Amino acid sequence: MQPYVFLFLFGLSWVLQAAVLPEDRADALYHSYDGGGVEVSGPSILVRKKFGDSVSASVNHYVDNVSSASIDVLTSASRYTEERNENSLSVDILHNKSTIAVSLTSSKESDFDASTFSLGFTQDMFGDLTTVSMGFSRGDNEVGRNGDADFDEQADSRSYRLGVSQVFTKDLIVSFSLESITDEGYLNNPYRSVRYLDTSTPAPGDFVFQSEVYPRTRTSTAFSIRARYFLERHRALSGGIRVFNDSWGIAATTLEAGYTWPYEEKWIFEASLRFYGQQKADFYSDLFPFENAQNFLARDKELSTFRSITLGGGFSYELNDSGWTWVERGSLNFYLDHIIFDYDDFRDLTVSASAGSEPLYSFNANVIRAFASFWF
Repeated sequence: MQPYVFLFLFGLSWVLQAAVLPEDRADALYHSYDGGGVEVSGPSILVRKKFGDSVSASVNHYVDNVSSASIDVLTSASRYTEERNENSLSVDILHNKSTIAVSLTSSKESDFDASTFSLGFTQDMFGDLTTVSMGFSRGDNEVGRNGDADFDEQADSRSYRLGVSQVFTKDLIVSFSLESITDEGYLNNPYRSVRYLDTSTPAPGDFVFQSEVYPRTRTSTAFSIRARYFLERHRALSGGIRVFNDSWGIAATTLEAGYTWPYEEKWIFEASLRFYGQQKADFYSDLFPFENAQNFLARDKELSTFRSITLGGGFSYELNDSGWTWVERGSLNFYLDHIIFDYDDFRDLTVSASAGSEPLYSFNANVIRAFASFWF
């Protein structure tokens, strides 16, 4: 396959889910995250196979090996390690210009079990220039707490998705998507705590911890627009915006831009820039004035006001001749993201200072994805 053809198909798949079954392929992935005292790594294996002209199935096994000494752990607990295993099965059924996709996913940790059912539908129309997609997902989660056999909570989620992708010209593809999510049950982390000023001691600036308390319902809405524009010499520009808000008061915006270009016959390179900004939840505070200061209490930094910038880059190398008779072609892929996090109202408690005067927290993280794909 020539690089410009691969580039076009890559761009098309980025915004479209046309009524064409995926090709038979196998992927072997290694992923890694390292930042803020948290290390996550592990493998993933995916195999996809067609059965006739109308059915395609895939299985995926994904592992996270977690070692955490995050700022939350260091200030209120001790370093821990754990493993998460996820298995999924999906089936795509093609009929004329319509595709139905069904998937089941199961994930297990020492203190958290999750199962998710997803159903999706896509329809090509107007000469295959427009693709309409709809989807529904249901998640059922069991939440535990290590060291506490009596702790047993449930959390359920429902997700509804609607999308439209449009080929406007031979060079421009644009997609629009809307998603609504409802969560119900135990939605906070059983290990996290908030802090409040300790008024029982004469020493100023002391604080005490108490457990977080979250609402048991949450409704979220996200809308996104993404586009890809093909340039001369088989290059492409991409960009997008995503707006998110929820019933907890969180409002977030994501902006992203990317550039893709081929080199010689087998190389494709990518560069990307992403900005994320978020306003805090209504019940979040780095420091509460006293115990049980309000009905709901949170000090999870992911619910605070913060921003992040992600610089990304990577490449794909096509293997036209793998040397294996059962493999038509293959590719080697490597991507690296460097993420800079800055928090506006979450303070670093590892620094000794009076309560509320500690420096604001920030950290950098690196994300690596390296995988090989083979079509057969």
